[in-house]
Parts: sequence; C-alpha cells; structure tokens
Amino acid sequence: MIYIELFIGFLTVGLFSFGGAYAAIPLIRDVVLSYRWLDEEALTNMIAIAESTPGPIMVNLATYVGAQKAGMLGGIIATFAVTLPAFLIILLITVILRRFLEKNKYVQAILRGLKACITGIIAATGACMILKNVVPSLYKSTPNALPMIITFILSVMYFGSRLVLKNKISPILFIAFSAVLGVVVYGI
Repeated sequence: MIYIELFIGFLTVGLFSFGGAYAAIPLIRDVVLSYRWLDEEALTNMIAIAESTPGPIMVNLATYVGAQKAGMLGGIIATFAVTLPAFLIILLITVILRRFLEKNKYVQAILRGLKACITGIIAATGACMILKNVVPSLYKSTPNALPMIITFILSVMYFGSRLVLKNKISPILFIAFSAVLGVVVYGI
C-alpha cells in the first residue's frame, strides 16, 4: 500500500509542479503532510537539506521521503514517479514537434538566440567567480592567494592548450584536472 501511495503522491507532484522546484514546494508540502509521511518540522529540515545538495529539490525530497517510508524500493518508486511526467512530456514534445522545430526558421532563430543567452549567462557566472577570486575587494572578502593560483593555472592550461595544441582541451579532462588541482591545493 505504501508503494502505491508514494507513486500516486509523487506522480501528483511531478504532474502539477510548474515553475520549478521552489514553486513546487507548497505542493510537496501538501502531499507529504496529507499522507503523514513527515511532520512539518522534519519536512522543513528536509527542504533545507534538499536545497543544499546536488540535484533537483523535488527529486531529492522524493528520494528521501520514499526511502524513509519504504526503504530503497520506496525511494526508487518516489523518484521515478516525480520524474515520470517531465520525461514523458519532453519525449512527447520531441517526437511530435521534431519536424516543426527543424524546419521552422522562426523556431531556429529563437533557439539560436537562447543559445547565445545561455552562453552569456554561463560566461557571466564564470567571470564573476574569477573576479571574486582575483579581486576579492569587489566582493568585500579577504584576499586569498589559493583561488588566484588555481584560476591562473586553469587559465594558462585552457588558453595554452588552444595556442600550443591548436585544439580545445576536452571538457571532461579539464574538469578532472580542476578537481585534482582543488584536492592538491586545498587537501594538502
């Protein structure tokens, strides 16, 4: 019975949560409290934890509540239920609109504009992170040489590979090197 309740409860959350995870929190609260899976305090604590862990809040909450109430299988069922509607909607849109999206010049123009916008947002975020590390006075934080050194090494590695190798470095290799560099600098 608990497995069916978890599936129906989190399928409801997945179906009717538009506007992102923060907009879905009231719906999650209603479902979790109506089934008495958690009390108000435990739910509030779990929302705080779900916000601070990697991954979507709804998925984190569904996995946690499902696992708390019905073990690993409950976590899997709740996670599956909360993600199923989005998966099916995207699949349906992709199948139905594929031809329309590929051939319509207006849709293609919108997608090119969105690509530029997203690239700009990512670049601005990266620039802010670099500035925070290199010029900490802009952000009213104390200077720290370690982030400046890491930023410098990664910049030299990225731009140096483009100049010397005439090829971009693999993003996976770059991320792995960044992780190793962070462990070496901060772990030692």
